[in-house]
Amino acid sequence: MTAGTGSPEQARSTGPGAPGPPPVAEQGSASGLSLVPEQETARPEPARGPVPYAPASGTEPAGDPGPGDALGTGDRLGIDPDDLPDGLVVADETGRIICFNAAAGRITAVPPADALGRSLDEALPLEDLKGSRWWQLTDPYGGLATRRGQPERNLLLPGGREVLVSARYVRAHPTGPVRRVVVSLRGTEARRRTERSHAELIATVAHELRSPLTSVKGFTATLLDKWERFTDDQKRLMLETVDADAGRIKRLIAELLDISRIDSGRLEVRRQPVDIAAAVGRHVHAHTTGGQSPDRFFVRVRPDLPELWADPDKIDQILGNLLENAVRHGEGTVTIEVAPTTATSDGEKGTEVTVSDEGPGIPEESMGRVFTRFWRGSKRGGTGLGLYIVKGVVEAHGGTITVGRGPRGGAEFRFILPVGTPAHLL
Repeated sequence: MTAGTGSPEQARSTGPGAPGPPPVAEQGSASGLSLVPEQETARPEPARGPVPYAPASGTEPAGDPGPGDALGTGDRLGIDPDDLPDGLVVADETGRIICFNAAAGRITAVPPADALGRSLDEALPLEDLKGSRWWQLTDPYGGLATRRGQPERNLLLPGGREVLVSARYVRAHPTGPVRRVVVSLRGTEARRRTERSHAELIATVAHELRSPLTSVKGFTATLLDKWERFTDDQKRLMLETVDADAGRIKRLIAELLDISRIDSGRLEVRRQPVDIAAAVGRHVHAHTTGGQSPDRFFVRVRPDLPELWADPDKIDQILGNLLENAVRHGEGTVTIEVAPTTATSDGEKGTEVTVSDEGPGIPEESMGRVFTRFWRGSKRGGTGLGLYIVKGVVEAHGGTITVGRGPRGGAEFRFILPVGTPAHLL
């Protein structure tokens, strides 16, 4: 390892469409909603803008939020149903649709103008996963008068396309008749992506655990069955292999626990003063004692580093992953630079650490996927979880991490940590 201030060479050698005209204001109206007046019974013509909602009685009863609290509040905030990210369908007390926003049309492939004025079961012929008609099963306008709605569940549209549906029953008073049925529709793409991610994680874990467990089981069974046949050197070699594979399993389990904590926002950071320059030195020393040439590492520590409060174990985890990544996937000199910096826009001090190599680097098209799960820069082993965990740990400290191309062509990872001084010491 070379430390200094010179170079590695010296050391080595807008949305489309304009809003429609303002709706006509009526008593108890919810202007801005694509609704059909309840007095009409004929199927409406396609509207050229939001159609106001007009209650049949002229005014809403006390305590009745109309088509749902969200709609009433949305009207006061000037929100049009078409601005909502999820599908919104509202039916009146007769089951006739009076609101069908653009997202609902996109999810169901039914034009809003065609849905307005039709009954719920006609415009939304939903079925459960067993093929039963959902509106007949739930009977929103009948059944117990204490029901408030239906929780979100997977239902099928015509053609077998899945959609997530939840419903709320709006009543004038707790046990009164249903005045409105408010239905929320969401696509299943996000849930499918999450399910695929979980399936990939399970498959990766199973694959990574199988190899070391097979080795551990094989060597231990052999030693137990034929202990007397092996020399002491052979026994030592087998036990060292078992120990290394057990360590690999332990690291994988630790990675899985870290991922669980990161995804759930429960990653704890126990801050205390950290000498990050010394931590870098320890990791470089571990690589050199493990067989790497000391000339392969160049460490540059800038003066006037601020006092850093961080979790020492997590800092070791960050440095260990980044240096392992540079050694395994990079080439040439691995440069580690530690320098003071401004960590946030409000001028808070921080520490910047840069790790770069002289290898082929990361392709430009892969830069955006480096910190995702299972990303691998090469075929040289690894679970593809290390950089994902590094990003989560850095962000848990309130820091940032980026990747780019280093000055000598290799990959360059740079993370910045705020000093993180506890409030009682300020």
